[in-house]
Amino acid sequence: MPDFNDLTLLPFCVGLTLLGLIGSWAAWRRRGLASGVRGVAWSLLPVSLYLTGLLELLWDVVKSVSSWITHLIFNPTVWAGVALFGVSVVLYVVSGVAKGRGGSKEKAAKPQPATRPAADAIGELTASGPAPASAGKPAKTQQDRPKAAKAPKAAKGQESSEFDEIEDILKRHGIN
Repeated sequence: MPDFNDLTLLPFCVGLTLLGLIGSWAAWRRRGLASGVRGVAWSLLPVSLYLTGLLELLWDVVKSVSSWITHLIFNPTVWAGVALFGVSVVLYVVSGVAKGRGGSKEKAAKPQPATRPAADAIGELTASGPAPASAGKPAKTQQDRPKAAKAPKAAKGQESSEFDEIEDILKRHGIN
């Protein structure tokens, strides 16, 4: 790629600016003041880039990128580097997925805290909070329950059906 020096860049920038100013004047005549002022703003950019030294920097960037692309396309060693880069990205993603699923050995080696039976922890506050009510005393069996007094025969059928419904509701909610 050719290398430009100051003698070739300055006339090139001045020529671009003059062409832009002529185009801005034509835009101002046809479309109004706003289009003309916008054209002047764009027309002044080549000279301002030259005077600040940014045009040479921009030229060096374009030259370097085009050289890199040329070497990338025609060099098999670069393609091997691109392939290794892709493999490393895939391996990194796979390691993140494996860690998220618990595939690391850190979890397996971590000792589990000893737990006491729920019956021993009744009414005790722990770091995780109080023991749940269902973990409390074991459910009473028919033999442990005290015998209820016998009701009269007429009211027994109505009361037992109400108590049966209540008992069913309590069983559905896990309350015995």
